[in-house]
Amino acid sequence: MNSTEPLAAGVVGVGSMGTHHARVYNEIPGVDLVGVADADPVSAAETAAEYGTSVADPSDLLQVVDLVSVAVPTRFHYDVAMEAIEAGVSVLIEKPFVRDLQNGQELIDRAAEVGVTLQVGHIERFNPVVDVLQDVLADVEPIAASARRLGPPVSRDVNDDVVMDLMIHDIDVVCSLFDDEVVGVTAVGACDGDYADAQMEFAGGTVCSLTASRITQERIRDLSVTTRECHVAVDFMDQSMRIYRHSDPSYHTENGDVRYTQESIIERPAVESDEPLKRELRSFVECVSDGTTPRITGEDGLRALSIARDISDVASSRSLGLEEVSISDCSTT
Repeated sequence: MNSTEPLAAGVVGVGSMGTHHARVYNEIPGVDLVGVADADPVSAAETAAEYGTSVADPSDLLQVVDLVSVAVPTRFHYDVAMEAIEAGVSVLIEKPFVRDLQNGQELIDRAAEVGVTLQVGHIERFNPVVDVLQDVLADVEPIAASARRLGPPVSRDVNDDVVMDLMIHDIDVVCSLFDDEVVGVTAVGACDGDYADAQMEFAGGTVCSLTASRITQERIRDLSVTTRECHVAVDFMDQSMRIYRHSDPSYHTENGDVRYTQESIIERPAVESDEPLKRELRSFVECVSDGTTPRITGEDGLRALSIARDISDVASSRSLGLEEVSISDCSTT
């Protein structure tokens, strides 16, 4: 696109996530937030007033923007995104990409034909600590990974199960880190889709354990990777990392008792803190402006969606009762 004129941006769907998209577009240099749209006129008016823009009908908005974030419920992603693409507008579609894999491929193909950018909103990939982790893993041999994405019941409206809502973030991250074909998944679910535990096996032999919960009274977002050379622990919320190297386990006697100790060298790489959503939208804007390929392509979105669907299907077919997983309260109120 390469123009000195600011890019006109819009947001369709200003719920809990879309409102933040509007905020960030309003802050990015070289971008003009020209309007927002939402099925709820009150939400649309409040967001527009807060960020100094206008409320528009989605179809009208797509006639005046260069790029748009699609942050409506997943079941509407395809229709809104396709209308945008047909209007020649570049789209960032919040995760999960779409509900139907074929619809996702249609969006990818049509965006390529029209010549607009299509990016999928897997925000965790823009967490600065993930960039550092990729650098660390470039020189080691991964064996296994474990990710936890846990939290209490959410107040926002959620139509997707916990795999599509939360676990899909970690599916996308580990697939990008290992860049290998997933050859098998196993999973179990509980609490009517609000808790899931899954295992993924990659063709090269790496295994990954994933846990996601919307019923855990502690918010946890972490990932650990075991390699032949070291163990890496990442906290997505703190944007911090620890690398454990040269572990030296031993037994010693203390006051007549045999005790076990283990000493390790712990490295704490520097991570430049930044808001992942700002990094994501800045990257999207740059891709639209320069005509470059986005970091998270439609194909990436389809890969994460396909694996998440497999896990969700298996988990729902092997759903445990509350007494089997020792969960006392699954209320989402």
